[in-house]
Amino acid sequence: MVAPGRRACDAGGVNRPVALVTGAARGMGAATVARLVADGWSVVATDSCTDEPAIPYPMATRAELDAVATAGGDDVVAVPVDVRDQQSLDAAVAVALDRFGRLDAAIANAGVFAARDRLWEVSDEEWDAVVDVDLRGVFHTARAAIPAILASPEPRRGRFVAVASTAAVVGLERMAPYVAAKHGVIGLVRALAVDLAGTGVTANAVAPGSTRTGILDASAAAYDTAIEGFATHQRSLGRLVEVEEIAATIAFLCSAGAAAITGAVVPVDGGMTSTI
Repeated sequence: MVAPGRRACDAGGVNRPVALVTGAARGMGAATVARLVADGWSVVATDSCTDEPAIPYPMATRAELDAVATAGGDDVVAVPVDVRDQQSLDAAVAVALDRFGRLDAAIANAGVFAARDRLWEVSDEEWDAVVDVDLRGVFHTARAAIPAILASPEPRRGRFVAVASTAAVVGLERMAPYVAAKHGVIGLVRALAVDLAGTGVTANAVAPGSTRTGILDASAAAYDTAIEGFATHQRSLGRLVEVEEIAATIAFLCSAGAAAITGAVVPVDGGMTSTI
C-alpha cells in the first residue's frame, strides 16, 4: 500500500511509469503485476473479489488481491473493481492519479469462463456474465484509462494491452459466450489502435493458449479431463503455458521497445493456433 499523495518516483527521483491491471488478484494478472514492478513500474492492482452466480468456480478474494499488493510493497495499491461497472474503473484510475500522479498503461486482464452448453442452450445469465466481464469490461477499462494516459506529458509512452485468448481466433466446443467475447476483444483492440493514431499510445492484445490458471482448471472440469490434457493442443511446445510467460509478453508490449507495435495480436500459445 502507499500513502495518499505519494508520487511514483524511485530513489533517484525519476518518475516510475504507472499501470492499471484488472483481474490482478491471481493467475496472469498477479504475475503481470509482479513483472511490471520488477521492471520499474508502479501499479494499481484491481479485482472484483466477489463471486458471480453464473460462473461455476469461485472468483479471487480480497485477501488474494491484498497479498499481491503486499508483495509489491509501496509500488502497488489494491483497489476492488468490478469491470462491468464504469464508475468502479473510473475510481481506480482516480486512485492511480492521486497516489502516483499519472497513468501510463492499462492491462485489461479481468476475465471469466464458462463451458457447459451448446450455443442454443446457453442461458441469458451465463451469456451476460461472460460477455459483460470479458468484452464490456475491456471497453470500460479503455474508456476509463485512455483519457488519463493521453493526459501524460509528451513524449508519452502510453500502452493499452488486453488479454484475449486462442479462443479469439478459433471456434471451440461448448464455449460460445467466451469465444464470442474474446473475438470481440480483438476487434476492439484493433479499432482502438486506429483511434489512437498519432498519439504515441499503442493498443495490442495478447492471446494466451492453455495456461496454468484457475480458468483452465474450470475448463478441465467442464470437459471432465485433467488440466495437463490441454497440453496436447500445444504440440509445438509440448506443455502448458505458465502465467509468467504471459506476463513477460505483456511487460514487453508495455516497454519502450514495443513502441512500433500496435493493433497486433500476439499469440503466446505454444504453437496451438499455428497447428490448427
